[in-house]
Amino acid sequence: MHVPDGFINAPVSVAAGVAAAAAVAVSLRGARRELDERTAPLAGLVAAFIFAVQMLNFPVAAGTSGHLLGGALAAILVGPYTGVLCVSVVLLMQGILFADGGLTALGVNITVMGVVTVVTAHLLFRGLLRVLPTTRRSVTAAGFVAALLSVPAAAAAFTAVYAVGGTTDVPLGKVLTAMVGVHLLIGIGEALITAATVGAVIAVRPDLVHGARALATPLKLRVGGALVDAPAPAPAPAPAAPAAGGPTKKVWVTGLATTLVLAGFVSFYASADPDGLEKVAADKGIDAKVEEHAAAGSPLADYGVEDVDDPRLSGGLAGVIGVGVTVVAGTGVFWAVRRRTAEQPAAAATSAPAA
Repeated sequence: MHVPDGFINAPVSVAAGVAAAAAVAVSLRGARRELDERTAPLAGLVAAFIFAVQMLNFPVAAGTSGHLLGGALAAILVGPYTGVLCVSVVLLMQGILFADGGLTALGVNITVMGVVTVVTAHLLFRGLLRVLPTTRRSVTAAGFVAALLSVPAAAAAFTAVYAVGGTTDVPLGKVLTAMVGVHLLIGIGEALITAATVGAVIAVRPDLVHGARALATPLKLRVGGALVDAPAPAPAPAPAAPAAGGPTKKVWVTGLATTLVLAGFVSFYASADPDGLEKVAADKGIDAKVEEHAAAGSPLADYGVEDVDDPRLSGGLAGVIGVGVTVVAGTGVFWAVRRRTAEQPAAAATSAPAA
C-alpha cells in the first residue's frame, strides 16, 4: 500500500508530513518506556523482519497481490510507540534506497501504514485481551484479529486522505469499496503472518513479547484488605534457563538468519502482480497523475542491484542489503532511545544535592 508521488496534492502531503512527524515525536518519547537493553535489539530486528516480509507479495485475487503492512506485528512484539517507529524506519529505508513509496508521500505512508495500523491493532488487541483468558493462545488469537482488521482500516484511512487531497476526480464510494474489499483479503494474509510470528516468539521467549506481558503478571491475593502478590508456584523439575543475555542473543541471531533467508531467497518467488493499492489505482484512475520517484536512479531501485543481470542474484542481494541497512538503522535509533532512558536516573542522581 505504498503511496507514490502524485496521488496526493502538495498541501495535504505537507499536512500528512506534519502529522507523521508529530506521531514519530510522540512515539520517541513513548518508546522510552517500552525499550530496555533486551528489547532495543529486538525492535531493530522487528523492523528488518517487516522490511523482508514486505518483499513477499502473496496473491489475493485474480491479478492482485498483497504484502504485510507490519503495524500489528510490531505493536504486539515491541509495543505501540516502538511499533510506529519500526514501520517508519522501514518506510524511510524503502523510499530512499529502493524507490518504493513516494518521498513527498512519506508522511502519508507513515500515517496510513504506520500510525493507523498500529493504533487500530493495539486498541483491538488490548480490548480482546480484556475479555479473553490470559493464555498464550489468547495472545495469538487477539493478534490475528487485530492484524486482520488493521489492514482495511489503513485502506479506509488512505481513501479519506484521497478524498481531501486526491489529484484526480474519481467516485470515492467506489474507491472506498474497492480499497476496503481487497485489503480485507490482504488482511487475512497479514493476520496469518502476524499470528504465526507472535506464536513462534511466545513459544520461545514470551517475556520478550510486549503484548504477552500479562502472562507474567503475578496473581494477586487480598490479605487484610490489601492486595499482595500470591506466592510463586514451585518450579517444575526442568533444566534451568540460560542467562538472560544468552537466550536473547539466540533469538536475535535466529530471527536475523530467518529474515535474511526471506529477503535474500524466498523473495524471488513472491507474486509479481500489483498490490491492492496499485490495482485499485489502475482500475479507478487514481494513478493518472503519478510521478516518477525522486530516487528512481538509486542503484537499489525496484529491489534490484544495478548492473547485476541475474534477477535472482540481483533481487537477493538487494534484499540482504535492505535487511542489513534496516536492522542497523533501527537498532541504532532504538538503542539511542533506550540509552537516554537509562542515563536519566544517573544524571538525576549526579545533580542531586548532597544530604
